[in-house]
Amino acid sequence: MRLTQQTNYAVRTLIYCAANPGSPSRVADIAASFEMSETHLFKILKVLVDAGFVRTLRGRNGGIMLARPAEEITVGAAVRAAEESFLLAECFESGRKDCPLITSCGFNGLLHEALEAFMSVLDSHTIAELAEDRTEIRFLLNMDAPAGSVQLQRA
Repeated sequence: MRLTQQTNYAVRTLIYCAANPGSPSRVADIAASFEMSETHLFKILKVLVDAGFVRTLRGRNGGIMLARPAEEITVGAAVRAAEESFLLAECFESGRKDCPLITSCGFNGLLHEALEAFMSVLDSHTIAELAEDRTEIRFLLNMDAPAGSVQLQRA
């Protein structure tokens, strides 16, 4: 299974916000940290806002913040919100009957079981766990540097 780029960036954005508790994170800073366009990030933010994971703050000191504690956001919930489809095979599509084995195929059941196990693992972890090493994350994302400064490089 391969998650979409949208899901990857959605989880990264949540980690960024979790590493910056109590302060709004600027969209421009998040986009720059992950080398993506602000336009793409806004699309992802709509998903995260609609799911109740982040809230937006308008104005000069605005940005985005987690809408609830990172300990309450499971990775599985974030993935479910951001991922558009979990179809692992064509036969997962409802109404798809072109395979003669559709009613007795063990492969379809096995894939469903694997997907449930995958999601179970993601559900057992939170965004807080992913952002646990806040100091390292803040360093790697250059979050403490003044605006316009040169990106730090780790030796």
